[in-house]
Amino acid sequence: MQQVIALESSVLVLNKFFMALHVISAKRAFTLLCKDTAEVISLDGGKFNSYNFDSWKDVSIYKAKSGLPEEDKTSWIRTVSFEIEVPKIIRLLFYDKLPQSNVKFNRRNIFARDENKCQYCGQRFPTSELSLDHIVPKAYNGKTTWTNIVCACTECNKKKGGRTPDQAGMKMIRKPVKPKHSPILSLKLRSDKYRSWKQFLDEAYWSVPLK
Repeated sequence: MQQVIALESSVLVLNKFFMALHVISAKRAFTLLCKDTAEVISLDGGKFNSYNFDSWKDVSIYKAKSGLPEEDKTSWIRTVSFEIEVPKIIRLLFYDKLPQSNVKFNRRNIFARDENKCQYCGQRFPTSELSLDHIVPKAYNGKTTWTNIVCACTECNKKKGGRTPDQAGMKMIRKPVKPKHSPILSLKLRSDKYRSWKQFLDEAYWSVPLK
């Protein structure tokens, strides 16, 4: 189970100029490293160092022999002959294109923006128990845009029906806005696990599409 979790964990991808491009799975990251088209960027003692696949494997073996804290064990891949740490950041060696500048308007990003909270009652629900609500209903020419779509739980959606919040006597917990950067990325940055990403994510490049 830990192996599966580790292979699906997130890795930030930089272009050759150290600009954030997108986020991929660890499985995809190891594929790029093995092909020598990318290198690991690791924060060591307050400085960023780069490693190819072989040198990263050597560093990982040394760390493994030194003993790992229990909370770090889900960030490692174990093979028959060695253990290797899942990198947090990789850099593409031959890719110099600039990052995309627009946040994709899709269900995944809307749920992330609203933190899986119903925007009427304020409670957090699993994605399967939430729907997307038009604040101004389509019947009133409401648009399908960032500022008119919010998460709503089943009960609140049913209560609101085909009315506006004012007509239904309901208040929203916050006004919806178009995100300036990837909502999913911003959720990950709250975790200490991905604190090394912040160095590469200034305001100019926070619109990072997820693959």
